[in-house]
Amino acid sequence: MDATLDSLAERIGNGRIIAVTGAGMSTASGLPDYRGTGSTQIPPVDYDMIVSDPVWQKWLWYCSELTWKAMLNIRPNAAHLALAHLEASGILIGVATQNIDGLDRLAGIKNLWELHGNYRFVDCLGCQERYSREDVSQRLTELNPQLEPDLNPDNIAIVPVSDREAAESCDFRQAMCPRCGGILKPAIVMFGESLPYEELSGACQAAQTADVILIAGTSLAVNTPMSVVSQALANDALVVVINQGPTAIDRYADVRLDARVEEALPLLAHKLT
Repeated sequence: MDATLDSLAERIGNGRIIAVTGAGMSTASGLPDYRGTGSTQIPPVDYDMIVSDPVWQKWLWYCSELTWKAMLNIRPNAAHLALAHLEASGILIGVATQNIDGLDRLAGIKNLWELHGNYRFVDCLGCQERYSREDVSQRLTELNPQLEPDLNPDNIAIVPVSDREAAESCDFRQAMCPRCGGILKPAIVMFGESLPYEELSGACQAAQTADVILIAGTSLAVNTPMSVVSQALANDALVVVINQGPTAIDRYADVRLDARVEEALPLLAHKLT
């Protein structure tokens, strides 16, 4: 791996990098690579269900609060910190991430496009006010003192399954927007919900100026970041893939390294700086 990274660092030279990242970035922090719904048989709760049915709203917040408690001790790992170092050194333009865990921000990355939102914030669907997750969680704790948190990150389910029986039997009390009384929702993109235009547009514009696009910790199985990748390809950017397992753009890769990002990225950052 070291020889490959030496060659890569030489090819990058003084080039400007944009990174596109995914779930593989956070596995070393303790988050499971597949942050699914806990079942492949039951479909997840989607956006339309949340806005139309109080039962699903309550169920979403019950599962969401358990997940939030389990995420409290999750911290950025060496991969996040390596990207933050590259940005601080003026080499990295920024990061377009599919992750919603907020670890990029905690690592200190400034130019960040969160394509699927950020679990550490809460939005009101009525007045569009944004709240910190800590404040909403405190209110939920006051409303539900009986809740026993599950601190095992293996049980994290960002989007709960649509288990109607479990949802109807759930006695969790949800918090409403203190400003307008509207429905609150974690500030993440749910199934059936539109992508954040400003985030995607900003990432695409940055990709147009990049000399290098770094695909790190993602197979690109989800289409969301492909428009960012397409902009970089149109700009004839050097395509670098660092991931365990194949990706959707391997055929375009100029450099392909099958490795853990928390091992490879710090080495690359050291060689570039």
